[in-house]
Amino acid sequence: MAGIYIHIPFCKRACNYCNFHFSTSLKHKDSLIDAILLEIDQRATEWRHLQFDTLYFGGGTPSLLPVGDIEKLLNKLYQKFSISGYSEITLEGNPDDFTIKKLQAYRQMGINRLSIGVQSFFEEYLQKLNRSHNTRQAERSILLAQETGIANITIDLIYGIPGLSDQKWLQNIQKVIDFNIPHVSAYALTVEPKTALAWQIKNRKFPKVSEEQSARQFYILREKLLAHDFEHYEISNFAKKSFESKHNSHYWQNIPYLGLGPAAHSYKEKQRRWNVANNALYVKNIPSGQYFEIENLTKKDVFNELLMTGLRTSRGVYLENIAGLGETYINYLHRQMAKYVENQHLLIENNYLKAASESWFVVEGIISDLFMV
Repeated sequence: MAGIYIHIPFCKRACNYCNFHFSTSLKHKDSLIDAILLEIDQRATEWRHLQFDTLYFGGGTPSLLPVGDIEKLLNKLYQKFSISGYSEITLEGNPDDFTIKKLQAYRQMGINRLSIGVQSFFEEYLQKLNRSHNTRQAERSILLAQETGIANITIDLIYGIPGLSDQKWLQNIQKVIDFNIPHVSAYALTVEPKTALAWQIKNRKFPKVSEEQSARQFYILREKLLAHDFEHYEISNFAKKSFESKHNSHYWQNIPYLGLGPAAHSYKEKQRRWNVANNALYVKNIPSGQYFEIENLTKKDVFNELLMTGLRTSRGVYLENIAGLGETYINYLHRQMAKYVENQHLLIENNYLKAASESWFVVEGIISDLFMV
C-alpha cells in the first residue's frame, strides 16, 4: 500500500505561527491546478505499480478551492493510479469555508475524512493566532460535517498559547468529547524562525511561549482523552478505536507516499524527492520537469529516520529493523539508549524500543540524542 499527498498552497489569511508553504493570493490558482494535473501525468508511470489506500489534500487550505477543482484533481488521480475502493480520503479545511452544499459535494465525490483547523474554541485565542474563523463557525463546521454524514472527523487544537489557562484548555478538550469527535491532533504553540510570531515575540508584541505551560497542558490533554477511550498513538495524535489516520501512519511506518504540488515531499525505495517551494517556479518548470530535487538515503539516514518516525508513536521502533542495517547500527543504538533505558525514559517491549508515557513530551530531544551524526 501507499499514500498520495496533494499540497494546495493557498490560504485566506496568514496565521502568525505557520511556516508551511502557502500564498494568500488566488490570482494564479488555475495555473497551479493545471500544473498539479500535469505532474500527476508525469509521475503516473513510476508509481502505477503501487496500490494506494490513502489520499490527503493538505496545505495551505484545500477547502478554499472551488469544489470543481478538488473534483478535477480526484478524477485525474483515479484515472492515473490504482486507488483502493476502501481508501481514506482526507481534506483539510478551515471552519469558515464549510457549507452544507460544499460538504455534500465532498461526500459525493468520495471524501470520507475531514481535518478541521479549529485550533481553539475561544475567540480571544483565535484572534491571537490570526485565524480567519470564529468560535461559532468552529462549532458549526463540526455539526455540519456530522449532519452531512462524515463521521470521520479530526480537529487541530493548539496548547501553550500565552494566557491560555489550564481551565480553558480543559474546556477546549471537553468540546472534543461533547461533539463526539473521534480524532484530535494537538500541538504546542511553537515559535518557528521567520514567522510573524517570531517577529512579534522579538519585538515584544506577543508574550514569550512557556515550555512549562506547554508540558503541563500536554499531560492534561493526555489524561483527559485517555479517560474517554482515546488512544495516544503518536506524540500529537489521539484517536478512538479504528479512527487513527491511515495516511499519517504511512509516514511513521516508512510506507511509500507520493507528494504532488509545490513543496510536496515523496518517499519510495530509500529515496526522497521534494518539489520546489515556490508556486511560480513550480508552474513555470513543470513542463520541463525541472521542479524537484532528489536525495538517495544512506544507511545512516535510514537509521535516523527509523528512530525519528518510530519513537514518535506508541508502537515504537522495531529493533530488528535497526539490526537489519548491520551490527554497527544496532550496537551504536544500544550504547546511545542505555542511559534512557536505565532511567526508564525508554522501554523495550517485545523487541520494540518505545518512549515511556511520562517522557512523551520530551521524546524529540531523546530522539536527537540517539541520532547517528
